[in-house]
Amino acid sequence: MKELEEFAATFKRDLLKKVKKPRIWKEKDILDGKIVNAFVLILRTKGCRWANKAGCLMCGYFKETYDAGRDEILRQINEAYRQYEGEEIVKIFTSGSFLDEEEIPLELQKYIIKKFSKAKKIIIESRPEFIENLKELDDKTRIEVAMGLESANDLVLEYAINKGFTFKEWMKSAKKVKKYGRELKVYILIKPPFLTEKDAIRDAVKSVEKVKDIADTISFNPVAIHSKTVLERMWKQGLYRPPWLWSVVEVLEKAREIYDGIIKCDVVAGGKMRGSHNCGECDKKVLNAIRNFSLTQRAEEFKNLDCKCREEWRDLIEVEEFIKG
Repeated sequence: MKELEEFAATFKRDLLKKVKKPRIWKEKDILDGKIVNAFVLILRTKGCRWANKAGCLMCGYFKETYDAGRDEILRQINEAYRQYEGEEIVKIFTSGSFLDEEEIPLELQKYIIKKFSKAKKIIIESRPEFIENLKELDDKTRIEVAMGLESANDLVLEYAINKGFTFKEWMKSAKKVKKYGRELKVYILIKPPFLTEKDAIRDAVKSVEKVKDIADTISFNPVAIHSKTVLERMWKQGLYRPPWLWSVVEVLEKAREIYDGIIKCDVVAGGKMRGSHNCGECDKKVLNAIRNFSLTQRAEEFKNLDCKCREEWRDLIEVEEFIKG
């Protein structure tokens, strides 16, 4: 798929990288069945190696990166630590792979883990090709590795996402995460490009079935429209709509039935045209239910949800199936 890689790469050229300060915020999360405080840090690095080569069709996080050297990254870490107030969970993101030594040198990886080692759990992200480096980190610190799978269907991975690996390759690295005594968080997309609404629901649920025995946490990411991406061009031409919130709810309900681990869902740009949305009237209520579910893990959060647009969503699914069939 060299043509697809080249096409995706054109959206990233000549983009100015002006943002150099780390992004920091605090939020609620769930740890061992309790709602706790979490400290979130996004370091500015050169970002995802795959994105710099070609990248996933929907991902725009490359815009938040720049080629920071070792000393600059160290300054960001120390600035973040000054704002850390003992939150139980620390999430350290790079818009790429924490374990990639081209983004964060190994000595700094070790320094960061040690710096925040008082946290009860540290969460990092990585693509599967860098998981081997995990064994170099402190084995006394509780670390959860968030590894984006997106879909367990190889056709979707290659032609709808341009992910750069197969499900088999991803699973091999997932097993290494567990071998090294770490927890595994699996990212799954809801509605990759080119999938109908019903296909998207089916794909997400089937992906859960394939990872349910190895994942400690499954985190669903409904697709949002990032600027400067292939997906944005499709969206502007009327070739793509972000998933309905009703589709997100259905995926979460079905996932809860077949998976007994932690399920989370972060709806980026929820209720907006560029993010997962319904008719506008019920969006806030549904989004609140999704947030509450992510903290409580109770499917009952969705029980009393309804709106006139829910029937429109059901009709759309039937029509899409008719047209496709």
